[in-house]
Amino acid sequence: MKVARHEKIIELIHQYEIDTQEELASKLNEAGFKVTQATVSRDIRALKMTKVAGKDGKSHYAILEEPSLGDKYTRVFHDALTSIDAGQNIVVVKTVPGMAMGVAAALDAMKWPEILGSIAGDDTLMCAARTPEQAQIVKEKLKSILKK
Repeated sequence: MKVARHEKIIELIHQYEIDTQEELASKLNEAGFKVTQATVSRDIRALKMTKVAGKDGKSHYAILEEPSLGDKYTRVFHDALTSIDAGQNIVVVKTVPGMAMGVAAALDAMKWPEILGSIAGDDTLMCAARTPEQAQIVKEKLKSILKK
């Protein structure tokens, strides 16, 4: 629930210029997350959020440093991936049998801008990128995760 709430917070602060914890709590409650101001305060610290000046001079919350890849996703990749390759704008990821859907779900949750979408079978998934260069970026990002 906490991971989903954090993802929603990131989405909300990118969508709206939220300037108070109460406003963020209200938006989260509207989205179906039952939170208190104290929970929001802890989330703000966990996500390393800060206030920045907006275009109108009014301050609002922002994340200066995007949160690092969660252990949950890293573990999925370490446990499941067997090979990564790219051809043109497609990244082909091979996994142990039965894990392609889990890897695709992890990639979707990470919302990498290079990935337009993924299709998963039993032990293979294909990610479409806009360009061959972006496919190479996805391939290198995945390989760098495996080196950790």
